[in-house]
Amino acid sequence: MSNRISSSDLAELKEQLKPLIGQRFRSLSLPIVAIAAFEPSQVGTIVGALMDALIPHLDIKGLGLEKHEGILGEREGYPDYRHESGKRLELKLLYVDNPDLKMKKPPTPREPSARLTQKVTVKNVDPELDAMLLIAYRIEVDDLNQDAAVPRIIDLELFSMIELVEARDKRMTDGGGRWFGNYETPTVLSRIGQEKVSRGIALDSVYGRKESEGKDFNEDTNFGKLKRIPHPKLQEFLAKYRLATGTDQISLDTTVDELIEIDENELQDEERD
Repeated sequence: MSNRISSSDLAELKEQLKPLIGQRFRSLSLPIVAIAAFEPSQVGTIVGALMDALIPHLDIKGLGLEKHEGILGEREGYPDYRHESGKRLELKLLYVDNPDLKMKKPPTPREPSARLTQKVTVKNVDPELDAMLLIAYRIEVDDLNQDAAVPRIIDLELFSMIELVEARDKRMTDGGGRWFGNYETPTVLSRIGQEKVSRGIALDSVYGRKESEGKDFNEDTNFGKLKRIPHPKLQEFLAKYRLATGTDQISLDTTVDELIEIDENELQDEERD
């Protein structure tokens, strides 16, 4: 569509932002002797805030980024950056495990936490201007100080924001969920709701947060996680950096199958609560 950000627009943006790859953020320097006491999730929030603030101020000629004032007017306003081309970028980060560093590891592989939240909807996305900047980073030994570990950007990609929002929302509605309010609360069908649908009974227009509340819909507390957005290019990028689980790459079909299993397991957990 001519009124949407194009693949050539995204390619040009990526080319201009490529100098970010390889950048180290020494403002967050962790002693190697202490790194074993940290889990990735413990440094993720700090790294995110740091990169968000510092990227527009990096001494990189022609980067063309400045901080956007944020149209939502909240602590985490959307979008994060304005590019000199007029495009608007929302930053998301993907932590990549570094096997050369000894850190705490979760007992089982965890789903990446980055998400496209319900605050970003068709109401505030400009289809022609908005893109998501997804940056993959890992913690590495500082090349200037072998006793310290710092975050380093290892890859990046850009995606049409309207395509991501549409794919995210379609997954919700295809599964029987719906928005409540004016794109305020995303929901999924509860077990009770699923049973009603199977019996042809009309659903109530109310929702709860947990299965135990007995409503037809539950608030989707995992809404917008990047792993759950069935967008082929996004899933291809995520698959490059998924934690090692005995397989190298996964297809989009495999990803969707995994998401179904994740959803079913979480629903069972809610019922036990």
